[in-house]
Formats: sequence, C-alpha cells, structure tokens
Amino acid sequence: MRNHCIFLYFSALLAGCTAGSGAAETASGLPVVAGCFVTDSDAVNVSLELAQTPQERRKGLMGRDSLARDSGMLFQYQQLQSPDHGFWMYQTLIPLDIAYLDESGVIGNIRHMKPCASSSGADCPSYPAGVEFIIAVEMNAGFFAANGIESGDRLTLGEQNCIEPTPGRDTL
Repeated sequence: MRNHCIFLYFSALLAGCTAGSGAAETASGLPVVAGCFVTDSDAVNVSLELAQTPQERRKGLMGRDSLARDSGMLFQYQQLQSPDHGFWMYQTLIPLDIAYLDESGVIGNIRHMKPCASSSGADCPSYPAGVEFIIAVEMNAGFFAANGIESGDRLTLGEQNCIEPTPGRDTL
C-alpha cells in the first residue's frame, strides 16, 4: 500500500509539472520538467527528461554524445527499488553521475558512472544504488560535486519551486 501511495504522489507531482506548464519535449520525444536540487545554502535549476515507462528507462541516455550543462534524465519507478538495483552504461557515450532519491525526493546516494565501450552489455559494470529509491536522476559527470549537491539534499519539481541561479556559481 505504501509503494502504491508513493507512486501516486510522484505521478501526480510529475503530471502537475508537465501538464499545462509549457513542458517541452526533446528530440527523444520525452517530456521535460523543470526541477531544483535544494541544498542547505542554494537551489540549482535543472531541466529533466522524464523516463517513466520500462522502455524509456531501458533506453535512458544511450547513444547520446552530449548533454546540456544543466540537463539530465529523471527515471521514475512505480515502487521502491532495492539497494541492489542499479544502472549500467552500455551504449552510453558520456560519463554520468547518478543520484538515487527516496519517496520524499531526498538524495540517498550519488554514484559516478563511466561509459562502457564494450560491444557486449554483459561486459559493462552495474552501479547499484546502495539505498532504496523510487527516482534516479542522471546528470553530466561532476555536476553534483560542482554544485555542492550531496546525499541529504532534495530534488523539487516544477518551475514554482525554482529560484534564480546564484551569480558567479561554478557549474559544469
């Protein structure tokens, strides 16, 4: 029951962020939502593609040779995933960082993931979460560290939750 309520909460939140809010679609056809990573001292604006279906999550950022500085992909699940569940980098051409978030949008763990050049997915390492999660967010490698985002910080969705970036902020 708890997992069902969590899924409904995030589904409603994501629907509210995309419906009627001017949410765009990318070349991939996925909807995009504004978000903010909120730290103790700042909020960092991001633009996130939404991967909500199993097919969208499987494809992820495969085949992309670049990702805009403050853009990433949000992977939403219908129920909590175990700490052993992870992501891999098969056919992913750029290094990424991934944040694993709980049902409140709080980051439980951040991992660095390197591209896998192997032609066989079986040769690519997996990057398990190490914590239960219901959402994962992939960003360019170094994004979280460069912006002072760490475990315990929170992701909020929707333009109304964002503030203007701090002038002079170091970003990727």
